[in-house]
Formats: sequence, structure tokens, C-alpha cells
Amino acid sequence: MTEVVYRAPAKVNLGLRCSSRRPDGYHNLITVFMAVALADTLTCTPLAGRVEVDVSGEGANLIPTDGSDLTGRAATLLRDRFGDPGMGARLVVDKAIPVAGGMAGGSADAAAALRACNDLWDLGVSEPDLMNLAADLGADVPFALLGGVALGVGRGDVLTPQPVRGTYHWVFALARHGLSTPEVFAKYDEMSHGDHDAAELDDLIEVLTSGDASLLGAQLINDLTPAAVTLRPEIGETLAFGAALPGVVGSVLSGSGPTCAFLCDTEKAADNAAARLPELPQVASTRVADGPVGGAGHRSRD
Repeated sequence: MTEVVYRAPAKVNLGLRCSSRRPDGYHNLITVFMAVALADTLTCTPLAGRVEVDVSGEGANLIPTDGSDLTGRAATLLRDRFGDPGMGARLVVDKAIPVAGGMAGGSADAAAALRACNDLWDLGVSEPDLMNLAADLGADVPFALLGGVALGVGRGDVLTPQPVRGTYHWVFALARHGLSTPEVFAKYDEMSHGDHDAAELDDLIEVLTSGDASLLGAQLINDLTPAAVTLRPEIGETLAFGAALPGVVGSVLSGSGPTCAFLCDTEKAADNAAARLPELPQVASTRVADGPVGGAGHRSRD
């Protein structure tokens, strides 16, 4: 095989409940992920004995290309566990997902790299083994492989797929500057909070089968929002402005931010919101995307 091309979809956290820091430094999370049709594209070609990464698109200059990024690490981990040292790949990532935007773009690229290199090198690694590799790479990588809608517990990497009906129309307001996930969690730890259990997202999971965007919009929640807004007050302004636009039925911080996600009742409302949100100086651009979609998957291959 000479080339494999994969799409790497972003995610939005419909619900994110965060408990206190664990002894290992992670937080216990309860979250519901949805994969959306805003995707990076990864092209994978053979390269004897080494892994190289080339990144283009918005924010590409923020990503190392020496193989130390999550994409390169994914390919190297797969080779080390299941391949041989002579295997290698050139991974070309065309970015559409914002970098450091809370939409797991790096995790999506890593998931795509696992699938692409598994195909390129004809390794035949099973889905359970790929999921185990994904969990070793990072908390969001297993969902990036799975896609659709899923409940995540633990670090967010222990997944249970959830039934869903209908298509949901999202607008994502991309901030001019990224926001460090460790910084958001550190601020969260400074603020008062309690622990949570999975039952707190039962209502959200239940309305997913209704296909009603308004019902889902009323259930969107993210415990990291106060911390992110404390660090970047303009995030609160963006959420409030977007929530007041016609046809927007729900708003939520995406992951640890700074991207803000707005659920709309129609495609037309999503297009309108996407046109209006850049009126705010802190909004660099917007993206419109439907969900749910599948996880990292083929576009084409030779």
C-alpha cells in the first residue's frame, strides 16, 4: 500500500462533570462525547525506518514535527508494539480542528495515525488492541477512534457507546488564542467544587434518543466553564452572545476551552450564528459542523 488518507473528526463534550484531582494527577471525569464533522485530514505514506510529521493549516506552527507530537507518538507506539524497526511513515496532517481549542484535534490525529499506520504496514492489529494503545496515548484518543456518542468515565477513556437519534447542528466559535488544559484544571482545583457520579448525566443521555435539539440544548453542562472564564473573561461574553442568537438552543464550553459550542435548531440558524459570532473581537472565526459522525476513518486509499 502506497498511501492511506484518513479523516480525524473533532469532538464536543455535551456534558462534562469533573471531580477532585486523583493521586496520579488526573481528575475523575464523567462526560458525554459527540464526534462532529469538523475534521483534520491525515495522509500516510511509507518512509523506511523513521516517522516524520508534516503539519499544515491554521495553528500548524504550534505543533512539533520531530515525531514528539501525539500523531508521531501514535505511529511510533504502534510500530514498537506490533511492528518492526524497519517500518516508518510520513504523516501529513492538514489541520481544520483548532489547536489548543478543547476539541481534541491532537487526539483525533493520533487516532487517525493508529488506523492509517495499521493499514499502511498491514499489521492487522485488532480494534481492542488499538483502543488499548489509544488509552496509553491520552484520555481523548479512545473516543477519537470510536466516534459517535459515548459516555466516558475515569479519565474519560472508559467508554460506553450511547444510542442517539437525529442530526445536530453545531457552530463553533474559535478564539484568537489557545488555552492550556493544565492551566484550566489547575484553576478548577483552586475553586470550590464537589464530586459527581454518572447518574448526573442520565437526563442528557435520555434526551439524545429524542432527536430534539432544544431538549439536548437544555442539558449541556461543563464544570470547567467557571475556571476557563476566570482565566479568560471573554469566554463568558462569547457564550452569552451566542446563546442569545436566534435559533441557538444551547451553548457550552468545548472541553477545557477556549472554543465555544452552540447547538442550533436548524441549519439556517447555524449559518446565521456562524455569521454573527465574529462580531465579537475575541472570535477569530467560526465553523459549522453536524454530529454525530463516526470516529477516525477512511477518506480514500491506494
